[in-house]
Amino acid sequence: MGTVESLGLFVPEIVLAGTVLALIFFDLIAVGRLDKANATGLVALGGAIIALGAALALWGAPPTWLFGRMVVLDAFAIFFKILLGLSLIAAILMSLDSAEVAGQPNEGEYYTLLVSSGLGMLLMASAGNLLMAYLALEFVSLTSYVLTGFLRHNRRSGEAALKYLIYGGVASGAMIYGMSWIFGLAGSMDYAVIAKQVAVLDPTSQAALFLALLLVLTGFGYKIAAVPFHMWAPDVYTGAPIPVTAFLAVGSKAAGFAILLRFFHFGVTADGPLLQVPGGVPLVAMLMLICFLTMTLGNLAALSQENVKRLLAYSSISHAGYALMGIVVFRDQGVQAALVYLAVYYVMNLGAFWVVMLVANQTGREDLDGYRGLAWRGGAVPAVTFTVFLASLAGLPPLAGFVGKFYVFAAGMNGGVIALVVAGALNSVISLYYYFRIVKKMFFEEPRPQDVPLRFPAFGMGAVVALSLATLVFGIQFGWLYEAAGAASRLFVG
Repeated sequence: MGTVESLGLFVPEIVLAGTVLALIFFDLIAVGRLDKANATGLVALGGAIIALGAALALWGAPPTWLFGRMVVLDAFAIFFKILLGLSLIAAILMSLDSAEVAGQPNEGEYYTLLVSSGLGMLLMASAGNLLMAYLALEFVSLTSYVLTGFLRHNRRSGEAALKYLIYGGVASGAMIYGMSWIFGLAGSMDYAVIAKQVAVLDPTSQAALFLALLLVLTGFGYKIAAVPFHMWAPDVYTGAPIPVTAFLAVGSKAAGFAILLRFFHFGVTADGPLLQVPGGVPLVAMLMLICFLTMTLGNLAALSQENVKRLLAYSSISHAGYALMGIVVFRDQGVQAALVYLAVYYVMNLGAFWVVMLVANQTGREDLDGYRGLAWRGGAVPAVTFTVFLASLAGLPPLAGFVGKFYVFAAGMNGGVIALVVAGALNSVISLYYYFRIVKKMFFEEPRPQDVPLRFPAFGMGAVVALSLATLVFGIQFGWLYEAAGAASRLFVG
């Protein structure tokens, strides 16, 4: 489609772009007239809700190319637009309820950057060629750097932003260098053309393509925090405001998987498995190694963590490894399983970070000892819901996390990567230890004399209860989600 025709199917992005402009002007004119902080947050929330509604309205639309094949609209893109829209709404709601964000002098800029980042993530999900993929990923990265360092007088936040910027710059440089190689080898930035050209490369060019794909994987792997591109995640998750941490953990990771899945499932394959390069080093084996290392290192590093945000950061790394199993399988069933996993991961991980924020708002603490006797200090509801989220993250039935792991493990078994499935199952057992360390603190350790009773706001309590119920419902009624993921797993190839 041409530019004008494409605008009618580009409504979610247009709404978010309009919301960004509205926030900028609203922030300028609202000074001194009303509670600008809450007002800008509500404007951002309204825009995100409208964008989500527009994305839902697109479900079932016939797949097509937009803006001269720069953007693709298909069920895969719409699935992620819905998931990312929900992530943005949750991040805004958390920000409105966050003690870290509330009262800051630059809240208008904060919500502007948050919505801008959400806009970039939607573009990542629907990028149809290398140029759009790079621009969208860079846009998300740049806004994420600033959001991470939002707490300007907090040394930990500034240090996290600086590390994020340095790691991101290196990964971005490697990625665009690899993309330039692919463009030189295929003669095009269009995924469809690349898929056709790589199928007929001579052995020497295939070796060059393998190196180029590894460089591109550096950028995509950095976005999903896969080993060995994960170094930024623990420090950034710990130093950023908790709503930003949650947004990076669920939104940015989902967008990273969207761009990675579309590129490797479509851009470098024709109708068969991944390209086999000379020398007996297939790219599938490289992805299997990354998958195994990501699961294992994330879980092992989480065992000794005393800061709950940092513990969940390593947990997030390990869950990227589980979702990567769908890419390793490299069939529609694997993609479908990965989409289901990302959807249930959104619910349970978001709920976990919301409880962390509630406790931090009341106690000012993020360390494990801050949860001592939480259930007996007026925090019974947060303690119970946190237990539900942690049990789901561990993969225990009948919760959503069990369903997600069941599908990725089943896809792995059908795809013949049995060793990887066994490793995933063992890693799930390992994760039980550090997840239930928190449960033990909350229920089985008595509060100390200095641990005062806590009172949690009704809004935050209602949010975590709703998310815990969703975690349970997704673990029982998951057929509709599996069907939606199945429809989204068939990417449009033009």
